[in-house]
Amino acid sequence: MIDPADWLGRREEAEDVCALPLVRRIAALLDRDPAAFRNGDTLPLGWHMILFTPDALQSALGVDGHPVEGGMVAPPSSYPRRMLGGRRTLFTAPLHIGATLRRVSEVTAFEEKHGRSGRLAVATVRHAIFANGEAAVVEDQDVIFREPAGTASEPRAAADEPERPTPTHERSVTPDPVMLFRYSAITFNAHRIHYDAAYATGPEGYPGLIVNGGLTALLLLELLKHSAGRDLTSLDVRNRRPLICGRPARLCVAPAAAGWTMWAEDDHGRIALEASAA
Repeated sequence: MIDPADWLGRREEAEDVCALPLVRRIAALLDRDPAAFRNGDTLPLGWHMILFTPDALQSALGVDGHPVEGGMVAPPSSYPRRMLGGRRTLFTAPLHIGATLRRVSEVTAFEEKHGRSGRLAVATVRHAIFANGEAAVVEDQDVIFREPAGTASEPRAAADEPERPTPTHERSVTPDPVMLFRYSAITFNAHRIHYDAAYATGPEGYPGLIVNGGLTALLLLELLKHSAGRDLTSLDVRNRRPLICGRPARLCVAPAAAGWTMWAEDDHGRIALEASAA
């Protein structure tokens, strides 16, 4: 057993610049004109993933590409695999391209539990990004630590597959290795399941490269912003199962009682990621 007290209250601060070249690279990834973005412009909603990217030394990385130790959320020895389970984001003020920003991060919850794939541990980390002394983005991220992988197999359909409304907007997309590489490069995400097929299908036991959950959420958010025609104030994302690179996915958006609901379906029609926004 892991003592939650060893995790709760872990805290760190960092400073970063909302750099124009990174903004233009995200624009290019999304097939938007990079030259349309300039210093001083408002950073598009949800693009803050380019900020405060990992900076662990190369010598500190483990076999999966993540830091072996150190930092706020290094994996416990009994749970060597990790993934982002979900995140809840509040957008309270704009971020501007070229601005110097500060982030305060703190572990606010930690627990061990049993999931469909076995034992796991979940650490919730709250990241608050400040601009001019004001909290502009506050995001709670659930980092899931899992046991070592077993034999590769196709995931089974979950018994709790939720009902879905009829989408008012949808888009089909087939993420390829180039898209995954570019997103991982922009976010400096070295997790090998996103670019090393032999590792993803071998030690990790997946049927192929895994589409970054952040990339799926970004594509859904872009579809939603086009559908809503206005800025949003909150976004709640839950990763239910991985999307596999090279397989078609369906992105869907529908109005809800208090905003919007959206989801991404895998090639079997199962929900891989679901989200709500207001």
